[in-house]
Amino acid sequence: MKPIQRVAVIGAGTMGSGIASHLANAGISVLLLDVVPSGSTDRNQITEQSLERIRKSRPPALMTPEVIEQIEIGNLEDDLHRISEVDWIAEAIVERLDAKHQLYVEIEEHRRPGTIVSSNTSTIPLRDLTQEMPPELQRDFCITHFFNPVRYMRLLEIVAGPATDPEVIKRLTACCDLQLGKGVVHCKDTPGFLGNRVGLFAIQCAIATAVRMELAPEVADAVMGRPMGMPKTGVFRLYDLIGLDLMLDVLESLRNTLAADDAFHPWIDCPAVESLVEQGHTGDKRGAGFYRTRQTTDGRKAEVFDLQRQEYRPLIRPQLPAMAAGGAGGLRALVERDDPAGQFAWEVLSRTLVYAASLVPDVADELVSIDEAMKLGFSWTHGPFGMIDLLGTQWFCERIEQDGLVVPPLLQVAAGQPMYRANRGRLQQMTIDGSYRDVERPAGVIRLGDVAKTTEAIITNDAATLWDLGDGVACFEFHTKANSLDSRTMSLLDQALSIVETRFRGLVVYNEGPHFSVGVNLQCVLDWAEQRAWSEIEAMLSDFQQTCKRMKYSSFPVVGAPAGMSIGGGFEVLLHCDVLQAHANTVVGLVETKVGLIPAGGGCKELLLRWSEVEGDEGIPPQQRVFDLIAAGVTASSPLEAMPLKMFRALDQFTMNRDRVLAAAKTRVISMIDGYQPPVQKRLVPTHIGPLIQRCEELRDAKQISPHDLTVGHALAKILCDSAVDKESYLTEDELFEREREAFLGLVQTPQTIARIRHMLATGRPLKN
Repeated sequence: MKPIQRVAVIGAGTMGSGIASHLANAGISVLLLDVVPSGSTDRNQITEQSLERIRKSRPPALMTPEVIEQIEIGNLEDDLHRISEVDWIAEAIVERLDAKHQLYVEIEEHRRPGTIVSSNTSTIPLRDLTQEMPPELQRDFCITHFFNPVRYMRLLEIVAGPATDPEVIKRLTACCDLQLGKGVVHCKDTPGFLGNRVGLFAIQCAIATAVRMELAPEVADAVMGRPMGMPKTGVFRLYDLIGLDLMLDVLESLRNTLAADDAFHPWIDCPAVESLVEQGHTGDKRGAGFYRTRQTTDGRKAEVFDLQRQEYRPLIRPQLPAMAAGGAGGLRALVERDDPAGQFAWEVLSRTLVYAASLVPDVADELVSIDEAMKLGFSWTHGPFGMIDLLGTQWFCERIEQDGLVVPPLLQVAAGQPMYRANRGRLQQMTIDGSYRDVERPAGVIRLGDVAKTTEAIITNDAATLWDLGDGVACFEFHTKANSLDSRTMSLLDQALSIVETRFRGLVVYNEGPHFSVGVNLQCVLDWAEQRAWSEIEAMLSDFQQTCKRMKYSSFPVVGAPAGMSIGGGFEVLLHCDVLQAHANTVVGLVETKVGLIPAGGGCKELLLRWSEVEGDEGIPPQQRVFDLIAAGVTASSPLEAMPLKMFRALDQFTMNRDRVLAAAKTRVISMIDGYQPPVQKRLVPTHIGPLIQRCEELRDAKQISPHDLTVGHALAKILCDSAVDKESYLTEDELFEREREAFLGLVQTPQTIARIRHMLATGRPLKN
């Protein structure tokens, strides 16, 4: 099957720009077209402005700034004929059927026969798009519904029509999966497809229920976030991110296309949203929606729209009793709470899960399709049917009956059996006739979640687990909150290394959390510091260092497979792996200075070793390079950005599709087994500390750093350099480990660092002191 190499994106708005950016990230040449603006002398003004938005986008739409060179711009009057040069034409214009129909007529005049054409619509059925479309175009036409922001949102819904050539879908699926890294879900031609059908139902139900219960938006968001296994934005903040006016347009489209008896209809009208839009408060893009930040004489103040008084008031941080994140036990405990938070959670969740179950089989034949759509498109930890299993099918059905809700046919035939089960090492899903069918993953995809459901852990504790991936390869997984690392993590990793040495041939370090690891558990560090338990901190650091060193010099290959944030101590673990097989959106860096500390798990050591291997680097010594990276807490937002910083090396690779990272990492391990030799321990020639101290003082004099930054800078300089240099002596890795521990212990005993840690834990933002 010939890969797609060149794409025309028509429409340079938010979605078109995002699609073009991500195609460029994948190394695909892009022709970005839009209309000629009325009265403008610059015929490419709209696409030029699109490129500027792409360059400035935050989070970055591009994996490196240079990627933008893959995008060529033009306009529909002068350049539409050039679509004859491309393999795929992706239409992403305004959601107006008449405009799309007219564009398709023009596309058909210029496209090469067999060229794929797709629409990025989220609201218009395919049957309406293909009205009056010639048979030749219908064969090559489908819907490709991307989610915004395109680089980061993993879901891609593909909808084929009855006339669509199956080969078109195969080729497009391969491109979107392998080249773009999307989780492709094939949908029926039904209103809202899968993601929006369930996701928007949950949002509308939550907002209407919060209004009825007189629950403040910030409280509703706190419940509908992490405790329910959903993003911390909740629903009101999510509305602001999407845009209130856009949401109303999508809901109006659903109103017009859903069957008259669909259970979504009672939740579509939302007077609170309509009121805000009438006032011009359409969300983040206009600076105000349900939330806003206002400049006052006392500084910037966060405010929230009071749903009862219909006016803004100061934001109040919800003081809710502790609630576990959505997961086994935690979700059930949440909805059984006898308080407003629990009642709200149950009302929203029960109705959402009932609605999702009612969509089988008319909207989706397989449960896994709906679950995948919600996990990939709305970042839910569990899909609706995974949540039903967490609650217990029998318990859930009995309780919704008590509430007077109708049990959907799927749950009736399930008769209390789980939605998913393990059978002979295979994960199976319930079907509408009450039988089970295997969950089929695409070739080259391994889900650690599937492994966990179908096999027993080799060893496990509250922080980590060791799994058997087969073929002589083991997988070590972190699973604490945000995958922060503590003594339990490193203790189990040390045990795992012993097991792998005797029973396996190689190891992958990987997990399926949103982030690989945010580093060492700062709360543990703060607790010890407040107790002045310096020996405990030193022991933790020593264990961390020696475990990483043992992993680095083990007798078997170790492949790190990160995704999401891999910072601080999490990145230090990766620095000690033989190679990395990362996800394309992995963020790496040593950020400890943000809390007044320095890396003490071998991060300083490993970066110094890497930069010391660089010859003739513009006369800048490696110590200077490492100092600048660590002192400023520099991070790279992709493996491509990490390469020139030596945070990734030439042998490290990345995978576009998050679901293919584990399989690719396992393959890397297997390829390294024969003839594997651990790395040779290296020594470093010491250099004088003077230049780094001088640099610290220059930054202080320029008022670019605070007084405590200067203290941290001096501590970092003492790790990397010596006050007196003996040209015949060498620095060993163990000596660098010792310097890291000493610097960390010295800094953690200062009031300024303690204040920085407290502030970071309380606000998630660094403190300058």
